[in-house]
Amino acid sequence: MKTLPNYDLYGAEAKSAWLDSFSFEWIPERSAPNNWEIDAHTHDAMMQLLYVCSGSGEALIDGAKWAIEPPCLIVIPALTVHGFHFSPDLDGPVVTAPQRPLEALAAIARPELLPLLRTPGVIPVADEARHADALMPLFLALERESRAYAPGQIAAGSALLLALFVQIARIDDNREVGATAERSRRTARVEKFRALVDRHFRDHLPVERYAAELGVSAGQLARLCRESLGMSPLDAINARLVHEAQRELVYSTLTVKQIAGVLGFEDEAYFGRFFKKHVAQTPTVFREMARRQLASEG
Repeated sequence: MKTLPNYDLYGAEAKSAWLDSFSFEWIPERSAPNNWEIDAHTHDAMMQLLYVCSGSGEALIDGAKWAIEPPCLIVIPALTVHGFHFSPDLDGPVVTAPQRPLEALAAIARPELLPLLRTPGVIPVADEARHADALMPLFLALERESRAYAPGQIAAGSALLLALFVQIARIDDNREVGATAERSRRTARVEKFRALVDRHFRDHLPVERYAAELGVSAGQLARLCRESLGMSPLDAINARLVHEAQRELVYSTLTVKQIAGVLGFEDEAYFGRFFKKHVAQTPTVFREMARRQLASEG
């Protein structure tokens, strides 16, 4: 079976999911060298926001085709399968940023934004839209911040992105209703599966339990996940567990034994075997390596 590529930026190998960073580009910078065709791929832990100001094209998002008619915004949450066909005259900014830190900030400052951050799609921006003029100044501020290499870059970038999504919500305050009507049943089920995994991954539930919650068979859930996520349901559950384990090892002061307990493992040894199987390192070795990398980049 063909595996979907996982990129940080299209054409560049993905960074580790635990390493927070954000990137700003203009769409032609990466699209032109690829003949304006971006094959289907995903971003592990990273979301993208594109603001198409000129040109035209087509977006393939979780199996659905969307026409790109500028001006419009394209929201691509983490793990969303997406690809693009752009016309050579297409232009606009694109920001790639870690999904979870942005969601954490939104959960505190504006929880109403969470559905917008988690829902893929294309949002038209009418020329007469009341808040449209605020979009480009915020994108340009993100561009300056991305090139600053100054302390607090992630905090400043996340704050600017949150401000952008506030403006997007103001422009399209009916987005959730419209998106729900247009999304296929398959995409809606996959999104519900993701939400269930976020809620229960520490409980180590079998795939059959998730399938029952969704009202489908385990085989149907497997097909849904492979078509939309490029992986099996168990791989998706394990990936979420590994991601949380990595973040705990890097950012918390808990011992490996305590992290094992927090993540629902019976004992430290079982957690160690699980982690090494998926990361090819023991938790202790990974923690030391990751913290050295953070220190060298910081």
